[in-house]
Amino acid sequence: MLLLSMMVVVIAALAVGCGSKNNTNTESSEGAAPEAAKEVTSLSLGLLPSIDAIPFIIAHEQGFDKNHGVDLDIQTFKSAKDRDVAFQAGKLDGLSADLVAISIYNEAGLDVKITSTTFGEFDLLTGNESIQDLKDLKGKTVILSKNTSTQYTVAMMLKQAGLTEADITVTEVPQIPTRLELLKNNKADAAILPEPFVTMGKTSGLRVLSSTLTAGVNPFVLAFPQTAIDAKAEAIRSMYAAYDEAVAYMKSHEQSEYIDLVIKEVGYPETLKDEIKVPDYVPAYQVDVKEVEAAFAWAREKGLLSKNISAEDVISDVQFKK
Repeated sequence: MLLLSMMVVVIAALAVGCGSKNNTNTESSEGAAPEAAKEVTSLSLGLLPSIDAIPFIIAHEQGFDKNHGVDLDIQTFKSAKDRDVAFQAGKLDGLSADLVAISIYNEAGLDVKITSTTFGEFDLLTGNESIQDLKDLKGKTVILSKNTSTQYTVAMMLKQAGLTEADITVTEVPQIPTRLELLKNNKADAAILPEPFVTMGKTSGLRVLSSTLTAGVNPFVLAFPQTAIDAKAEAIRSMYAAYDEAVAYMKSHEQSEYIDLVIKEVGYPETLKDEIKVPDYVPAYQVDVKEVEAAFAWAREKGLLSKNISAEDVISDVQFKK
Protein backbone atom coordinates (compact mmCIF):
# COMPACT_ATOMS: atom_id res chain seq x y z
CA MET A 1 0.00 0.00 0.00
CA LEU A 2 2.88 2.32 0.86
CA LEU A 3 4.51 1.59 -2.52
CA LEU A 4 1.21 2.16 -4.34
CA SER A 5 0.71 5.50 -2.56
CA MET A 6 4.20 6.63 -3.54
CA MET A 7 3.57 5.74 -7.21
CA VAL A 8 0.35 7.76 -7.22
CA VAL A 9 2.18 10.77 -5.79
CA VAL A 10 4.93 10.51 -8.43
CA ILE A 11 2.43 10.19 -11.32
CA ALA A 12 0.45 13.19 -10.03
CA ALA A 13 3.62 15.25 -9.74
CA LEU A 14 4.61 14.37 -13.28
CA ALA A 15 1.17 15.28 -14.58
CA VAL A 16 1.31 18.68 -12.84
CA GLY A 17 4.79 19.26 -14.22
CA CYS A 18 3.72 18.47 -17.78
CA GLY A 19 0.69 20.68 -17.42
CA SER A 20 2.82 23.55 -16.16
CA LYS A 21 5.23 23.09 -19.05
CA ASN A 22 2.42 23.12 -21.62
CA ASN A 23 0.84 26.18 -20.03
CA THR A 24 4.19 27.92 -19.99
CA ASN A 25 4.70 27.19 -23.70
CA THR A 26 1.22 28.44 -24.57
CA GLU A 27 1.63 31.61 -22.58
CA SER A 28 5.09 32.18 -24.03
CA SER A 29 3.74 31.73 -27.57
CA GLU A 30 0.79 34.02 -27.00
CA GLY A 31 2.90 36.65 -25.29
CA ALA A 32 5.71 36.59 -27.85
CA ALA A 33 6.25 39.63 -30.04
CA PRO A 34 4.65 39.21 -33.50
CA GLU A 35 6.91 38.44 -36.44
CA ALA A 36 8.28 41.60 -38.00
CA ALA A 37 6.17 42.73 -40.93
CA LYS A 38 7.70 42.19 -44.35
CA GLU A 39 9.49 45.30 -45.53
CA VAL A 40 7.55 47.00 -48.31
CA THR A 41 9.32 49.00 -51.03
CA SER A 42 7.51 51.71 -52.95
CA LEU A 43 7.62 51.45 -56.74
CA SER A 44 6.09 54.24 -58.83
CA LEU A 45 4.65 53.40 -62.25
CA GLY A 46 3.54 55.83 -64.94
CA LEU A 47 0.68 54.31 -66.92
CA LEU A 48 -1.65 55.47 -69.67
CA PRO A 49 -5.43 54.94 -69.37
CA SER A 50 -5.50 51.71 -71.36
CA ILE A 51 -6.11 48.01 -70.89
CA ASP A 52 -2.48 47.16 -70.13
CA ALA A 53 -2.86 49.07 -66.85
CA ILE A 54 -5.64 46.85 -65.51
CA PRO A 55 -3.54 44.01 -64.00
CA PHE A 56 -1.36 46.52 -62.17
CA ILE A 57 -4.44 48.27 -60.80
CA ILE A 58 -5.99 44.98 -59.65
CA ALA A 59 -2.68 43.95 -58.07
CA HIS A 60 -2.60 47.14 -56.02
CA GLU A 61 -6.27 47.31 -55.05
CA GLN A 62 -6.38 43.65 -53.98
CA GLY A 63 -3.20 44.08 -51.95
CA PHE A 64 -1.24 41.52 -53.95
CA ASP A 65 1.62 44.01 -54.27
CA LYS A 66 2.06 44.52 -50.53
CA ASN A 67 1.78 40.76 -49.95
CA HIS A 68 4.85 40.42 -52.13
CA GLY A 69 6.71 43.28 -50.45
CA VAL A 70 6.11 46.13 -52.89
CA ASP A 71 3.73 49.10 -52.84
CA LEU A 72 2.74 50.12 -56.37
CA ASP A 73 2.33 53.87 -56.69
CA ILE A 74 0.30 54.01 -59.91
CA GLN A 75 0.13 57.35 -61.71
CA THR A 76 -2.05 57.64 -64.82
CA PHE A 77 -1.39 60.13 -67.62
CA LYS A 78 -3.63 61.25 -70.50
CA SER A 79 -0.82 61.26 -73.05
CA ALA A 80 2.59 59.70 -73.63
CA LYS A 81 4.16 63.15 -73.61
CA ASP A 82 2.76 63.93 -70.14
CA ARG A 83 4.08 60.60 -68.93
CA ASP A 84 7.52 61.32 -70.39
CA VAL A 85 7.69 64.72 -68.68
CA ALA A 86 7.06 63.07 -65.30
CA PHE A 87 9.55 60.31 -66.08
CA GLN A 88 12.34 62.68 -67.11
CA ALA A 89 11.65 64.74 -63.99
CA GLY A 90 12.49 61.69 -61.90
CA LYS A 91 8.96 61.21 -60.57
CA LEU A 92 8.61 57.64 -61.86
CA ASP A 93 10.59 54.46 -61.28
CA GLY A 94 9.11 52.74 -64.30
CA LEU A 95 6.55 53.30 -66.99
CA SER A 96 4.26 51.67 -69.47
CA ALA A 97 5.98 52.66 -72.69
CA ASP A 98 6.39 51.60 -76.31
CA LEU A 99 9.28 50.44 -78.43
CA VAL A 100 9.58 53.76 -80.24
CA ALA A 101 9.85 55.57 -76.92
CA ILE A 102 12.56 53.13 -75.85
CA SER A 103 14.60 54.04 -78.92
CA ILE A 104 14.15 57.76 -78.24
CA TYR A 105 15.11 57.44 -74.57
CA ASN A 106 18.32 55.61 -75.39
CA GLU A 107 19.13 57.96 -78.26
CA ALA A 108 18.96 60.78 -75.70
CA GLY A 109 21.44 58.97 -73.45
CA LEU A 110 18.88 57.59 -70.99
CA ASP A 111 19.77 54.00 -70.15
CA VAL A 112 16.21 52.65 -70.18
CA LYS A 113 15.60 48.92 -70.29
CA ILE A 114 12.59 46.80 -71.24
CA THR A 115 11.62 44.50 -68.38
CA SER A 116 8.63 42.86 -70.10
CA THR A 117 5.98 43.28 -72.73
CA THR A 118 2.48 44.41 -71.71
CA PHE A 119 -1.00 43.55 -72.96
CA GLY A 120 -1.93 46.69 -74.84
CA GLU A 121 -3.98 47.30 -77.96
CA PHE A 122 -4.45 50.09 -80.50
CA ASP A 123 -7.39 50.19 -82.89
CA LEU A 124 -7.69 52.32 -86.00
CA LEU A 125 -11.23 53.73 -86.09
CA THR A 126 -13.19 55.62 -88.71
CA GLY A 127 -16.60 57.22 -89.07
CA ASN A 128 -16.26 57.88 -92.78
CA GLU A 129 -18.61 55.62 -94.74
CA SER A 130 -16.38 55.83 -97.82
CA ILE A 131 -13.62 54.06 -95.88
CA GLN A 132 -14.33 50.35 -95.69
CA ASP A 133 -10.78 49.04 -95.82
CA LEU A 134 -7.27 50.20 -94.98
CA LYS A 135 -6.51 50.85 -98.65
CA ASP A 136 -9.34 53.42 -98.64
CA LEU A 137 -7.24 55.62 -96.37
CA LYS A 138 -5.23 56.88 -99.33
CA GLY A 139 -5.53 60.67 -99.40
CA LYS A 140 -7.39 60.72 -96.07
CA THR A 141 -6.63 62.39 -92.74
CA VAL A 142 -5.52 60.24 -89.80
CA ILE A 143 -5.15 61.44 -86.19
CA LEU A 144 -2.21 60.11 -84.19
CA SER A 145 0.70 61.18 -82.02
CA LYS A 146 3.92 61.64 -83.98
CA ASN A 147 7.14 59.87 -83.07
CA THR A 148 5.28 57.36 -80.90
CA SER A 149 4.03 53.81 -81.26
CA THR A 150 0.73 55.15 -82.64
CA GLN A 151 2.52 56.47 -85.72
CA TYR A 152 4.61 53.30 -85.93
CA THR A 153 1.49 51.13 -85.69
CA VAL A 154 -0.31 53.09 -88.41
CA ALA A 155 2.79 52.76 -90.62
CA MET A 156 2.78 48.97 -90.19
CA MET A 157 -0.97 48.80 -90.92
CA LEU A 158 -0.58 50.90 -94.05
CA LYS A 159 2.32 48.74 -95.22
CA GLN A 160 0.13 45.65 -94.99
CA ALA A 161 -2.44 47.43 -97.20
CA GLY A 162 0.19 48.38 -99.78
CA LEU A 163 0.30 52.03 -98.68
CA THR A 164 2.92 54.25 -97.06
CA GLU A 165 2.74 57.13 -94.61
CA ALA A 166 3.09 59.48 -97.58
CA ASP A 167 -0.33 58.30 -98.79
CA ILE A 168 -2.16 59.88 -95.83
CA THR A 169 -2.34 63.28 -94.15
CA VAL A 170 -1.38 63.15 -90.49
CA THR A 171 -3.02 65.33 -87.83
CA GLU A 172 -1.02 65.20 -84.61
CA VAL A 173 -3.06 65.08 -81.40
CA PRO A 174 -1.16 63.71 -78.36
CA GLN A 175 -4.16 63.70 -75.98
CA ILE A 176 -6.09 60.47 -76.38
CA PRO A 177 -9.55 61.78 -75.33
CA THR A 178 -9.22 64.68 -77.78
CA ARG A 179 -8.52 62.29 -80.66
CA LEU A 180 -11.81 60.54 -80.05
CA GLU A 181 -13.80 63.77 -79.84
CA LEU A 182 -12.31 65.09 -83.10
CA LEU A 183 -13.10 61.84 -84.88
CA LYS A 184 -16.66 61.77 -83.55
CA ASN A 185 -17.13 65.34 -84.80
CA ASN A 186 -15.87 64.45 -88.31
CA LYS A 187 -12.67 66.51 -87.96
CA ALA A 188 -10.66 63.63 -89.43
CA ASP A 189 -11.22 60.44 -91.40
CA ALA A 190 -9.59 58.04 -88.94
CA ALA A 191 -7.80 57.96 -85.61
CA ILE A 192 -5.77 55.41 -83.71
CA LEU A 193 -6.88 54.84 -80.12
CA PRO A 194 -6.41 52.51 -77.14
CA GLU A 195 -9.12 51.22 -74.86
CA PRO A 196 -11.35 52.43 -73.28
CA PHE A 197 -11.68 54.95 -76.09
CA VAL A 198 -12.15 52.22 -78.69
CA THR A 199 -15.26 50.94 -76.92
CA MET A 200 -16.47 54.51 -76.45
CA GLY A 201 -15.99 55.16 -80.15
CA LYS A 202 -17.73 51.98 -81.25
CA THR A 203 -20.79 52.80 -79.16
CA SER A 204 -20.85 56.20 -80.92
CA GLY A 205 -21.04 54.55 -84.32
CA LEU A 206 -17.36 54.43 -85.25
CA ARG A 207 -15.94 51.33 -86.92
CA VAL A 208 -12.65 49.47 -86.46
CA LEU A 209 -10.49 49.22 -89.59
CA SER A 210 -7.60 47.37 -87.99
CA SER A 211 -5.90 46.75 -84.64
CA THR A 212 -2.48 45.82 -83.32
CA LEU A 213 -3.86 42.32 -82.70
CA THR A 214 -5.09 41.76 -86.25
CA ALA A 215 -2.01 43.46 -87.71
CA GLY A 216 0.34 41.36 -85.58
CA VAL A 217 2.08 44.40 -84.08
CA ASN A 218 2.93 44.60 -80.37
CA PRO A 219 4.89 47.72 -79.41
CA PHE A 220 3.76 47.74 -75.77
CA VAL A 221 6.36 47.30 -73.02
CA LEU A 222 7.09 48.06 -69.39
CA ALA A 223 10.43 49.79 -68.87
CA PHE A 224 12.74 50.97 -66.09
CA PRO A 225 15.96 52.98 -66.17
CA GLN A 226 18.97 50.86 -65.30
CA THR A 227 19.47 52.92 -62.14
CA ALA A 228 16.03 51.84 -60.87
CA ILE A 229 16.71 48.23 -61.82
CA ASP A 230 19.96 48.30 -59.86
CA ALA A 231 18.33 49.94 -56.83
CA LYS A 232 15.00 48.10 -56.80
CA ALA A 233 15.54 44.77 -58.54
CA GLU A 234 13.75 42.79 -55.83
CA ALA A 235 10.80 45.22 -55.85
CA ILE A 236 10.48 44.83 -59.62
CA ARG A 237 10.43 41.05 -59.29
CA SER A 238 7.81 41.40 -56.55
CA MET A 239 5.78 43.64 -58.86
CA TYR A 240 5.68 40.88 -61.48
CA ALA A 241 4.66 38.32 -58.86
CA ALA A 242 1.78 40.62 -57.90
CA TYR A 243 0.94 41.14 -61.60
CA ASP A 244 0.72 37.40 -62.22
CA GLU A 245 -1.43 36.98 -59.12
CA ALA A 246 -3.76 39.67 -60.45
CA VAL A 247 -4.01 37.82 -63.77
CA ALA A 248 -4.90 34.60 -61.90
CA TYR A 249 -7.45 36.55 -59.86
CA MET A 250 -9.20 37.85 -62.99
CA LYS A 251 -9.31 34.34 -64.46
CA SER A 252 -10.94 32.93 -61.34
CA HIS A 253 -13.43 35.75 -60.69
CA GLU A 254 -16.36 37.13 -62.60
CA GLN A 255 -15.72 40.40 -64.38
CA SER A 256 -18.58 41.93 -62.43
CA GLU A 257 -16.52 41.60 -59.24
CA TYR A 258 -13.87 44.08 -60.37
CA ILE A 259 -15.33 45.99 -63.31
CA ASP A 260 -16.26 49.00 -61.14
CA LEU A 261 -12.60 49.43 -60.28
CA VAL A 262 -11.66 49.24 -63.96
CA ILE A 263 -14.27 51.87 -64.81
CA LYS A 264 -12.96 54.16 -62.10
CA GLU A 265 -9.25 53.80 -62.76
CA VAL A 266 -9.06 53.33 -66.53
CA GLY A 267 -11.77 55.81 -67.40
CA TYR A 268 -14.61 53.86 -68.95
CA PRO A 269 -17.96 55.66 -68.71
CA GLU A 270 -20.38 53.97 -66.31
CA THR A 271 -22.89 53.74 -69.17
CA LEU A 272 -20.58 51.31 -70.99
CA LYS A 273 -20.36 48.86 -68.12
CA ASP A 274 -22.08 46.09 -70.08
CA GLU A 275 -20.00 46.77 -73.20
CA ILE A 276 -16.58 46.38 -71.60
CA LYS A 277 -14.69 43.20 -72.43
CA VAL A 278 -11.63 42.69 -70.26
CA PRO A 279 -8.93 40.77 -72.22
CA ASP A 280 -7.89 37.25 -71.35
CA TYR A 281 -4.60 38.28 -69.76
CA VAL A 282 -1.64 35.94 -69.46
CA PRO A 283 1.26 36.08 -66.98
CA ALA A 284 3.94 38.63 -67.79
CA TYR A 285 6.63 37.66 -70.30
CA GLN A 286 9.59 39.26 -72.06
CA VAL A 287 9.36 41.21 -75.30
CA ASP A 288 10.08 39.53 -78.64
CA VAL A 289 13.49 40.61 -79.98
CA LYS A 290 12.09 40.78 -83.52
CA GLU A 291 9.46 43.30 -82.40
CA VAL A 292 12.20 45.52 -80.98
CA GLU A 293 14.27 45.24 -84.15
CA ALA A 294 11.31 46.19 -86.37
CA ALA A 295 10.45 49.23 -84.26
CA PHE A 296 14.08 50.36 -84.11
CA ALA A 297 14.37 50.04 -87.89
CA TRP A 298 11.35 52.34 -88.31
CA ALA A 299 12.79 54.77 -85.76
CA ARG A 300 16.03 54.94 -87.76
CA GLU A 301 14.05 55.66 -90.95
CA LYS A 302 12.38 58.55 -89.15
CA GLY A 303 15.66 59.92 -87.84
CA LEU A 304 14.68 59.19 -84.25
CA LEU A 305 17.51 56.73 -83.68
CA SER A 306 21.06 57.17 -84.96
CA LYS A 307 23.06 55.31 -82.32
CA ASN A 308 24.17 51.75 -82.90
CA ILE A 309 21.81 50.22 -80.33
CA SER A 310 20.63 46.62 -80.67
CA ALA A 311 17.55 44.96 -79.23
CA GLU A 312 19.71 43.04 -76.74
CA ASP A 313 21.13 46.33 -75.45
CA VAL A 314 17.72 47.51 -74.22
CA ILE A 315 16.31 44.26 -72.82
CA SER A 316 16.77 43.63 -69.09
CA ASP A 317 16.93 40.20 -67.49
CA VAL A 318 15.92 41.45 -64.03
CA GLN A 319 12.81 39.24 -64.30
CA PHE A 320 13.10 37.33 -67.55
CA LYS A 321 16.18 36.08 -69.36
CA LYS A 322 17.00 37.74 -72.66
